[in-house]
Amino acid sequence: MLYLKLAWRNIWRNKRRTLITMASIVMAVLLSSVMSAMQQGQYDQMIDNTVGSFTGHLQVQKPGYFDESTLDNSLEVKQSLSDQLQAHPEIESVIPRIDSYALAAGEDRSKAAMVIGIDPDKEKTLSAPDQKIIEGTYFNSDSENGVLVSEGLAEFLDVTVRDTLVLLGQGFRGMSAAGAYPITGIMKFGLPEMNDAMVYLPLQTARSFYAAEDRVTSMVVLLKNPKQVSKVVSELRSDLGDEYAVLGWQTIMPELVQAIEADRGSGMILLLILYMIVGFGIFGTILMMTAERKFELGVMIAIGTARMKMAIMLILEMLFITFLGTGFGMLFSLPIMYYFHFNPLEFSGETAMAIEEYGMEPFIRFSTDPSILIQQGLIVLIIALVITLYPLLHMRKLKPVEAMRH
Repeated sequence: MLYLKLAWRNIWRNKRRTLITMASIVMAVLLSSVMSAMQQGQYDQMIDNTVGSFTGHLQVQKPGYFDESTLDNSLEVKQSLSDQLQAHPEIESVIPRIDSYALAAGEDRSKAAMVIGIDPDKEKTLSAPDQKIIEGTYFNSDSENGVLVSEGLAEFLDVTVRDTLVLLGQGFRGMSAAGAYPITGIMKFGLPEMNDAMVYLPLQTARSFYAAEDRVTSMVVLLKNPKQVSKVVSELRSDLGDEYAVLGWQTIMPELVQAIEADRGSGMILLLILYMIVGFGIFGTILMMTAERKFELGVMIAIGTARMKMAIMLILEMLFITFLGTGFGMLFSLPIMYYFHFNPLEFSGETAMAIEEYGMEPFIRFSTDPSILIQQGLIVLIIALVITLYPLLHMRKLKPVEAMRH
């Protein structure tokens, strides 16, 4: 207890020196936390715009469908499966889908298109096609005789609302799939690949078209907390057994994982540069503090103070300063992270248009994940504590007479 009191009093004997050291640590935690929050916010936004709005956080399929995505590997819908999925506490919604391809034709032209059979009500929580309609109306039921066509495909085929779209393809177990459907609406997607070749059919209409009654290619699942994907996938695999394949979005979209990891690597390089700058800044203040106290340390050694006791005192002093600096840095980071979470950085002009073309929102929303603060605070704390080894090594080599002369 005596050492704690002495260490606390010592750090405030020279307030300017202590405040400069603390300020270095506060800025280190602040900069690294804000930068990491911005980076993590971008990743969360990428996942939400792609995974959370189209493929889902995870999917339940028939084993083999992911490797060979044909209707022959589609899944027979059982009420017990739907009930089991809906009963899971982490699952927010379950959306049935039929994903396949067909040749879409207008009056004079044709083009291969991705045809998706959707439940009109449940799909609103996933890809929200009702919000993408720029002309016409949305489906009224899952058995309506009509289609929604993406804007790019409609322009290529030279069709519009109330025109007829002819679909030709192959159905379940080799059945011929052919149908003519009135176009009820035109949709616009952010991603060019989707905007140029997308057709939506109501689920029952798609089943009739593909001769796949009571079947879906996947049950798309949205979670309440996207960070629980791995945990929920593991639990569902255990509960559902080998009859079903449960795949997380990381398996379904490996290219998105690679993009995030590549960006995370470049961000880590920037953080390492920041840590180096911060480390040298803290080291400079520690060096200044050690030089200022050279005479004091020399006197203490000369009057018989044990070097071990002095080492303990110095360690406690630096612990006080680093913990205070880290704590204040985390505290000051919070309002900045929350401010830019609710007031994201917005892009405008050509930059915004370029971002929107890839289906992303033209802004950066900072993450408020508390683990970012804890992680960055610990890293800066470790850097500061490692640097405190310098005054300890300096003190061990210190000669009292030389120190007092200076």
